[in-house]
Amino acid sequence: MAYYYTLGEIPHKRHTQFRQPDGSLYAEQLVGTLGFSGVSSLLYHINPPTQISRIGEPVAFAPKKAEGVKLAPHHLRTLGQKTTGTDYLNARKTMLFNSDVAISICNPSERSMDYYYKNAQADEVVFVHEGSGDLLTQMGRIPFKPGDYLVIPRTIIHKFRFDEGQTRLLVIESFSPVETPRRYRNQYGQLLEHAPFCERDIRPPVGLITETTKGEHRLQIKKEGQLHQYYYDFSPFDAVGWDGYFYPYAFSIYDFEPITGRIHQPPPVHQTFEGHNFVICSFVPRLFDYHPLSIPAPYNHSNVDSDEVLYYVAGNFMSRKGVDIASFTIHPGGIPHGPHPGTVEASIGKTGTEEYAVMVDTFKPLYLTEEAVALMDEHYPMSWNEHGPGATRAADMFD
Repeated sequence: MAYYYTLGEIPHKRHTQFRQPDGSLYAEQLVGTLGFSGVSSLLYHINPPTQISRIGEPVAFAPKKAEGVKLAPHHLRTLGQKTTGTDYLNARKTMLFNSDVAISICNPSERSMDYYYKNAQADEVVFVHEGSGDLLTQMGRIPFKPGDYLVIPRTIIHKFRFDEGQTRLLVIESFSPVETPRRYRNQYGQLLEHAPFCERDIRPPVGLITETTKGEHRLQIKKEGQLHQYYYDFSPFDAVGWDGYFYPYAFSIYDFEPITGRIHQPPPVHQTFEGHNFVICSFVPRLFDYHPLSIPAPYNHSNVDSDEVLYYVAGNFMSRKGVDIASFTIHPGGIPHGPHPGTVEASIGKTGTEEYAVMVDTFKPLYLTEEAVALMDEHYPMSWNEHGPGATRAADMFD
């Protein structure tokens, strides 16, 4: 979400002398995208960010593609699964991925991180399903709560501090910049009046964190399937100020304003973010279609160009049976999909829904991981047979 923002102390002009109390220069760092033609920010550090003390051995950190997966709709049940790791990185389990995006679950039990983290090749969108706390970054602190999307651009150094209680995160990595939908922005980048959210819904960092502690500090850098181990003799959170258009921010799914119509609206009306070859959409409580003969349930459709992934957050999803919160449904391109038997008739006459879900549509095929296959509901592909395995009463979706 590119608009100008600043925190801390900065000099009057860019690339000019800016001195510390002892007379030495602050170290200026430009952080930007697309060479020098994308959005960027200027940071001013106490210590040169290039001044590493040592580099450790890299650790493998890549998903394993499942082989022999059939072309079929899939349902992954993750609610009752405890991820085997304890902290933010080793609790992250990738479910689906391709060359544009990776989709993971993360249920860490540890409240804090004893290291700093940077994704060097992907923006990360962290959806907070359950839990609260603070996202601590070199550009400031962002408090978060359930329902928040935390958009963390690549190379931004950060760590999480979680409050007590269950933490459940959905992590979407984008190998291209994450942006708001272009059709909702004018030529100046401002969100338009008909957009489902606006700039005042965006929460940039507050409370710049400037750590002056000495001693060894570890930074884990994710790139090309490895976690690279960098060590500094000072904290990476040593900026005294910054300004620009490139920074992390939060946006709540509860601030997304749904677009409705007299007849069923297609999924693009729910779009919240986009990257290269994929979109992220937010399904939120909304009035159903109000034509006197409208059918609120979605129509059958074929994914000619895309794979569709839905992550269920809360409520009853009108077209699906047997899904729980924290479930994924995956409908790959090449085959049609649509409402479960009975849900079309059961939706007629309903005036609204209280569902929440996050959808990721990709324009290249997604691959399931070995960890995802272990969570697969084997009955799901046959659940469109009215009396087949896993069938439930359509009315159960609206009771």
